[in-house]
Amino acid sequence: MQSSLFAHNDSQNQERWSLQNKQMLRIALEGHDDILARKGTMVAYQGLVEFDAEYQSNQQGRARAHTGEGLDLMRCHGQGTVYLANLGQYVHLVDVEQDGLTVDSGYVLAMDSSLHHEVIAVDSLYGIAGSGKYQLNITGRGRVALMTSGAPLMMQVTPDRYVNCDSDAIVAWSTGLRVQMQAQTHSSGVWRRRGSTGEGWELSFMGSGFALVQPSELLPPQHAQIGSGLAAQYGMGQQGVRGQNQGNAWS
Repeated sequence: MQSSLFAHNDSQNQERWSLQNKQMLRIALEGHDDILARKGTMVAYQGLVEFDAEYQSNQQGRARAHTGEGLDLMRCHGQGTVYLANLGQYVHLVDVEQDGLTVDSGYVLAMDSSLHHEVIAVDSLYGIAGSGKYQLNITGRGRVALMTSGAPLMMQVTPDRYVNCDSDAIVAWSTGLRVQMQAQTHSSGVWRRRGSTGEGWELSFMGSGFALVQPSELLPPQHAQIGSGLAAQYGMGQQGVRGQNQGNAWS
């Protein structure tokens, strides 16, 4: 059989972590270092590889129930090659250093099992329950595979150049950055998106590091009705991306 599909053969890269293509992660397991991957993201594997549900501590379970932030992970171990992907999203490899990485858990595809992760709260001037208020802090030394919907933008943050990002487009940032969640208005209209611009909440970053942004937002279109009431109309509270509308399944 002949086909142009054979141009997409298995990569022969010898590195432990590598990209099979822009939307698929390839991990080589050698029997001594396990990796943690998002449940259900294995698309293929070769060799003697096993997949087990990862234990979640009581503290992690309580944090997940309270904030909606957390990871459903499986442990991949053995000898062989594992291929991971999720909904055709772009995959990016990040080496976590001592300063750590803060990320929305929805964008984590896999990580080294040696890394530690916990839920943290992001400062909010108004206490809005929605995208950006809680995030996942990853610390230690190891590698993380992140996902974005499309090719992302990496913005450098310096002491003399702070960066503002839409709270629904931000993917990850350096943990050492000072961050504040705020509305894009200081008027009495803080509880709604400003006018008809469709812009609402933002994260302001200061210090030295980076902020990773994807070309996609999670909230519904301006004035979209989700459920009932003002909270539903503007994507806040239980109607927000941390509430009843998991998976961005707007209807």
